[in-house]
Amino acid sequence: MSLGTVYFIPFTIEPFCWAVIFIICTFIIAKFCTEKYFLNGLAVSIINAVWMTIVHLYFFTDYAANHTTEMEIIERLVMPDDPKLVMFFTGLISGATSGLILGLLSLIAAKILRNNNMQGTNALWM
Repeated sequence: MSLGTVYFIPFTIEPFCWAVIFIICTFIIAKFCTEKYFLNGLAVSIINAVWMTIVHLYFFTDYAANHTTEMEIIERLVMPDDPKLVMFFTGLISGATSGLILGLLSLIAAKILRNNNMQGTNALWM
């Protein structure tokens, strides 16, 4: 996703891509982790945010060329002198926020999957 958002995924499509990724990650964490679902979701998102931020900063010139609207907003509203700094802090904030969301989704999904599995095994014993 990191290189995709730099080069060919527009800002208008990005939220839909993230929604699909969140659903897939939620299911994988809920299905294959045995405990600490929230912390696993949080960790996945934070690591992803670090990776995304590093790639966006490394390819900043290309990112800025392909995301002119976002760069105009940063220059006009936030910090016109240092858009890389804005991108860095935005990456940290979005990583923490998405981590909280993915952690909660993973926890909820794990409880749902565990309850469904428990009901299925109880039905075999009755």
